[in-house]
Amino acid sequence: MEFSIKNDNPLKLQSDCLIIGVYEDKKLSETAQSIDTASAGYLSLILKRGDFDGKSDTSLMLHNVPNTASERVLLVGLGKESDFSEKQYCKAARASIKALANSGASKAITFLAEVPVKQLSAKQKAALLVEASLDASYKFSANKKKKEESKKGLSVLNINVAADDVKEAKLGLADGLALASGVSFAKDLGNLPPNVCTPSYLAEQAQSLGKKHDFKVKVLERDELEKLGMGSFLAVSQGSEEPPKFIIMQHLKGKKDQKPVVLVGKGITFDTGGISLKSGSEMDEMKYDMCGAASVLGTFKTIAEMDLPLNVIGVIPTCENMPDGRATRPGDVLTSMSGLTIEVLNTDAEGRLILCDALTYVERFEPSAVIDIATLTGACVIALGHHASGLFSNNDDLAKELLHAGETSLDRAWHMPMWDDYQPLLDSNFADMANIGGRAAGSITAACFLSRFAKKYDWAHLDVAGTAWKSGKEKGGTGRPVPLLTAFLVNRANSSKK
Repeated sequence: MEFSIKNDNPLKLQSDCLIIGVYEDKKLSETAQSIDTASAGYLSLILKRGDFDGKSDTSLMLHNVPNTASERVLLVGLGKESDFSEKQYCKAARASIKALANSGASKAITFLAEVPVKQLSAKQKAALLVEASLDASYKFSANKKKKEESKKGLSVLNINVAADDVKEAKLGLADGLALASGVSFAKDLGNLPPNVCTPSYLAEQAQSLGKKHDFKVKVLERDELEKLGMGSFLAVSQGSEEPPKFIIMQHLKGKKDQKPVVLVGKGITFDTGGISLKSGSEMDEMKYDMCGAASVLGTFKTIAEMDLPLNVIGVIPTCENMPDGRATRPGDVLTSMSGLTIEVLNTDAEGRLILCDALTYVERFEPSAVIDIATLTGACVIALGHHASGLFSNNDDLAKELLHAGETSLDRAWHMPMWDDYQPLLDSNFADMANIGGRAAGSITAACFLSRFAKKYDWAHLDVAGTAWKSGKEKGGTGRPVPLLTAFLVNRANSSKK
């Protein structure tokens, strides 16, 4: 879909469709009022008859509205004016795209960006509108013999704004396109089948991204990982024919003396559970166990397109977890890169085993902060459902930064406890620690496990098991938490300028 920023008179615009907002109390937005006046109350009559109530997530297509040059006018519900927020604004944007998906309109002009939204600038509104529109129109058909080549659906969307807002809105358009690009990339990677999206494939994608955007990428192979002493990571990979990869990406656009932010993404490209085999039900969704890695790659794509002036390093340990004859067994004791030993009580708790060596490895970068992203525990899904990602941290200020980024990007997280009281649940009679702490507080003990390898820097852990993909009829990757991570990094970049 192509986008542009315009400032035009809605009555004189020739287009397949004009998109305008209506509040739930049947109050017309400013643009809708001007069209209503020109059409001798045509819109007011529609509302009076009860054909449209303006509720959020609703729309009504009108044809041949009097005294307008456009073929169609799409009314989009904004919800209650008193409650109108950025969330409702994005819902309206998505509803408009979905309403036009099966229409004959290929070009449209939206006036939603002219609707006032509390505390949002013209730049932010334009960015959100682009992100929401591209999210609503996303389709994945890479594996289908017959691609979905419907002639219907929008190909061009012009965003109309006030004359004074054109310059800012154009900046927002660029930001929105960059974020949408990263989110779509993360979705694509997650949606690919595991026989395509292997550790080697992720490494190739990272190298291709680095080449395109001119940032350094290094991929460590098994022999190099053995020399580093990554016994925990390698133990997870040893049951698979696919070789493990350890990907390092460096976006160094900040000041030379600026300590980097490090993003660490869990990259289990398929998780059978290993010897602690999962049940067959919905096991196909374990291709999404690399969504932490996908979010790091997606975020790097976004910040590269933004040319963000910040030093950011991405680290992705990636492998499969398979039940081969050589696979790690329950009861095995592993020696991690840090030297700490781990008793494996459940081979399905493998994500923390690859992340712990990555968290030790990143010490060499002397980071300002480290954030790991992982589809780590089903317990987090039980605790928070599919709305918020679980956030754990050893630094409250860092946690507050991430929570704020989640709120502003509509990609929310919730700060979970990680008190020392939980640490004894990981005690082992045979090693420095066990890899699980029992059924109770499973997401917390998983974070406690990781925290033991992140004592030398400010660290946060995002458990995205409930938010990285959807099941059921809408099965597919969500691209989360790319918006949260991007907002966090943009805020860091802005702070470094002060």
